[in-house]
Amino acid sequence: MRSTILQTATRVLMPLLLLFALFLLLRGHNAPGGGFVAALVVSAAFILHAVAFGVEETRRVLRVNASTLLGVGLAVALASATAAIVIGRPFMSALWGTLGWGNAAVAVGTPLVFDAAVFLAVTGVVLTIVFTLVDAASQED
Repeated sequence: MRSTILQTATRVLMPLLLLFALFLLLRGHNAPGGGFVAALVVSAAFILHAVAFGVEETRRVLRVNASTLLGVGLAVALASATAAIVIGRPFMSALWGTLGWGNAAVAVGTPLVFDAAVFLAVTGVVLTIVFTLVDAASQED
């Protein structure tokens, strides 16, 4: 039997946790945070959802297989690390560019892409492990 209080709290906390994870991801270049910590916060949010609503409902809400997140994260990390080689720079050299124009221009670079890749890979690993453990435990019962 699921707790109504936990389900209600999860509906309130999950968007806040996801927003906080986005903040940590984007802040990670210049201050504590980054892809790894943001992934742990997102994973905690989905684990909370799984406790409140069940793993099958959480998989439906996630909309993508957790192991797919892992694979995409690794591919994006490799792409961001090798992008510099294409222009003759050393492996994992940071490349920077700007998005927007005038006062709205924002400097973006491969470190942010790499952080996003770490975020995807760590989220995929943690959720794959947790979902596999829950599936194994439910098969024993």
